[in-house]
Amino acid sequence: MRAPRISLDQWRVLQAIVEHGGYAQAATALHRSQSSVSYAIKQLQMQLGVSLLEVRGRKAQLTGAGEALLGRARQLLAEALALEDLAHHLEQGWEAAIRLVVDAAFPSDLLLNALQAFAPQDRGTRVLLEEVVLSGALEALEQGQADLIIGAELSSARLADPLLEIEFVAVAQPDHPLHGLGRKLKMADLEKEMQVVVKDSGHQSPRDFGWLGAEHRWTVSSIETAVTTIRHGLGYGWLPRHQIQAELQNGQLLPLPLATGQTYRTHLYLAFGQEHPGPATQLLSDLIRAQVDSWRNQSPF
Repeated sequence: MRAPRISLDQWRVLQAIVEHGGYAQAATALHRSQSSVSYAIKQLQMQLGVSLLEVRGRKAQLTGAGEALLGRARQLLAEALALEDLAHHLEQGWEAAIRLVVDAAFPSDLLLNALQAFAPQDRGTRVLLEEVVLSGALEALEQGQADLIIGAELSSARLADPLLEIEFVAVAQPDHPLHGLGRKLKMADLEKEMQVVVKDSGHQSPRDFGWLGAEHRWTVSSIETAVTTIRHGLGYGWLPRHQIQAELQNGQLLPLPLATGQTYRTHLYLAFGQEHPGPATQLLSDLIRAQVDSWRNQSPF
């Protein structure tokens, strides 16, 4: 692999000359002699084979080539500083990455708002986000595959705390045969129709999502696909109310008039993958909790 011939220090000298308006001013800003600044630029231009600066009056100005190269050099210097900052944060225990596993039923707006609030404070920490369904969250926790987990079956985990409650409602498209019966529905009515269920993403003890009494079922891999499938009249199913609020308001989906079991609720929990989470993981968990608290105070359901 070919090694670069130009050092970061040479690019830094070029940037200082341009920003401070001349060789003498750059030397003062860098706490160096003017001769060392001049030599660094002379070597830089010689190694590159192009002229980068020209003196007009008493001020050094960039040539066309110098302007193009300095733009990239600024990025290079910024990235070098960011790399040093990251090393410093890692030395202080700040994590390089957070493996975040989230149940698909968790409101996506809350998650995205928390991640947006986390970004300016992340100190270079990457977030590796994985969306799961049902037992996928518990499986990730038990197998040590996550640092922060939001899931529905974590109540037995020693590091899990209740986060929020999600309401699921049985719905179908307005023209669905179940709505055409014009009466309260029984489970026997559902057994005759196509049910849309969401596949469990876990592998150890998988079970599909929702009541499974129907003989005919569509099995899909995500809640979003389930919403689309039901909205197109291909079946009925239980969906998180917060994810279909718009469809309920505009009449694209209607709650099924079940005598019993029209809705049910499930709890989502927040858990750490380690007994002593790092500062970045702790910060992200605090931001998620703050979003949930705000949503709970404003939510109509």
